Amino acid sequence: MKKNELPQDIKFECTLKIEAAGGDDSVPRFNMVAYTGGEMIIAGFDHPVVVDLAGLSIERQNLPIRLDHNARQGVGHTERVAIEGGIVSAEGLISRDTSWARDVIRSGKNGFPWQASIGARIIEAEFIPPGNQVQVNGRTFAGPLYVVRKSILKEISFVDSGADTNTSVKVAAKAREEEQVQEKNQDEKVAEESVTKTETPTENEVQHEKEQEPQPEQTVPEKIEAQAPKQPDPVAQMRQRIAIETRRIQAIRQICNGEYPEIEANAIESGWDTSRCELEVLRAARPKAPAVKTSTPQLDRNILLATAALAGQADEAVMLKAYGERALNEADRYRGIGIQEFFRLCARAEGRELPHFAGTGTDFIQAAFSTLSLPGILSNVANKMLLEGYNYVEDVWWQICKIATVSDFKQHTRYRLTDDFKFQKVGADGELKHGKVGEQTFSNQADTHGIMFSLTRQTIINDDLAAFMDVPRRLGMGAAEAIAEAVWALLLSNPGSFFSSGNKNYAAGADTALSIDGLTAAELLFLDQTKPNGRPLAIAPRYLLVPNALKVQAQLLMSSLKLNETTTANKPKPVDNPHAGKFEVAVSSYLGNAAFTGNSTKAWYLFADPNRLAALEVAFLNGVDRPTVERAEADFNTLGIQFRGFIDFGVREQDPRGCVKMKGEA
Repeated sequence: MKKNELPQDIKFECTLKIEAAGGDDSVPRFNMVAYTGGEMIIAGFDHPVVVDLAGLSIERQNLPIRLDHNARQGVGHTERVAIEGGIVSAEGLISRDTSWARDVIRSGKNGFPWQASIGARIIEAEFIPPGNQVQVNGRTFAGPLYVVRKSILKEISFVDSGADTNTSVKVAAKAREEEQVQEKNQDEKVAEESVTKTETPTENEVQHEKEQEPQPEQTVPEKIEAQAPKQPDPVAQMRQRIAIETRRIQAIRQICNGEYPEIEANAIESGWDTSRCELEVLRAARPKAPAVKTSTPQLDRNILLATAALAGQADEAVMLKAYGERALNEADRYRGIGIQEFFRLCARAEGRELPHFAGTGTDFIQAAFSTLSLPGILSNVANKMLLEGYNYVEDVWWQICKIATVSDFKQHTRYRLTDDFKFQKVGADGELKHGKVGEQTFSNQADTHGIMFSLTRQTIINDDLAAFMDVPRRLGMGAAEAIAEAVWALLLSNPGSFFSSGNKNYAAGADTALSIDGLTAAELLFLDQTKPNGRPLAIAPRYLLVPNALKVQAQLLMSSLKLNETTTANKPKPVDNPHAGKFEVAVSSYLGNAAFTGNSTKAWYLFADPNRLAALEVAFLNGVDRPTVERAEADFNTLGIQFRGFIDFGVREQDPRGCVKMKGEA
């Protein structure tokens, strides 16, 4: 595998704990051991990976904390990230006032076992071929493997590793020497707000646990020792691999129990772990159609919710977490059910039977919506489908925009203190000088955006539940599109000459094309920004924003140490690239779209971290940054039942010093 074919990023899980920092109003904290210097199996690499701690740089101490590596799902920030004693450790605060941060805190207090995943940008990687050895992190490793010589720690995320046991390689790869956690003291009272207290077990205990637990599914041989010995014994390693493979095959045969020979053969041949095998056996055991039984299983709310969600083709792993395995198995019996039969199930759960559907269907509709469960179930599933669609649409704007909260629909003014607060030398008289205080103002205002949809009498007669459940998903996509289009339309329209030579944040000409020289000029333009008193602003850019046409060029500039630039005159080829790994690449399809005024496939931008200096701001009413679904009572004889989805937000430009635009052409 060539270097430029390797993934640009790696993510590896670690253990963590959340604890209250003080009184009831304190901000919850977390800490974690991220990496211990050993081998890892990582998606995208065909051999184990070792990260060289000597070449791992920490981008900054206040790294963002996110949920599931989603830039828009902010949770908090780190206060300290360090490489000490051969390990990477981090601690910080769950400081964001977002719905995701509140979910993390509440779930943690309820005992949910959150995991963490660390994301790093690869700058340089080296392949060690079979038969060769390499010294990394004070240890000896044998090829074949990759050594990430240079990398940058970018962010940390809370992840729900238990929500998808069949795709553990999808989000992160677990280090072979990652420290496992266990409870410190069973006698301590759990009256504090601490969610978990852990200690690192001994090396023997870790090895014993790893031999007993199911091995993760992978397409390459797995390294089996907990810690690579200084002088590895190839024979011992081979015996350990054979022992683990033997246990895996025995476990698979016990699960299949002679009833599923094809699954058993595939599992052994393809290297499945026991979790994957159990899932496939469970799916094979489900009836393909409602089974004929002497007694009907007791219907409950979760089964009905899962039935409606299946009709909407919701993600199976999400449904398993929300409704449970039993409900999902029972709901699978009703896969492909129509609206009329679903209404009958809801009534049957309350011990009622609906009339036969005939004539105009008026009596049937009235009876169905007189039940207690049906309206609430439809509203619940519609809300989930809407949120699912909301997450489908491109959300790059979350990276470059500041997310703010407003309490009403009035215009809100933001104030930023300016002028001179530099410390002055104190004279012999001991008198301190007064700082000069001024202010800059920026404004924003939230508006309501929404739409209605109905489960009409005509839809009920047509009896297509899947078509109805797809409607809220599309409305969720519409909500996300409304915000995205508002952000990009504002940016491209250049309101009030936001990008201009007067603001010192705009340049045009052939030398502004995206290249090493162009990027150097843009960075210099950004760094030369000043405060109102004329002194340096001293804030560096973080994001390189480009249209689709410049995506590959931007990624090459951020990942390659050397580049061939055919348009660079009087330079040897290839040339050194001083910008490798310097900025995060953000790509938006809206920038070059002809439907937007001011679009360009050649213009590109540098943006500061919006939490330090915001060029654009998106404000949500009361911090609700996802759409809301409400059920409205209606005349069921005519309309059936109505829903409305809405979201309240506003988009406004802020400080022009927070970004730079390069036209990319003359």
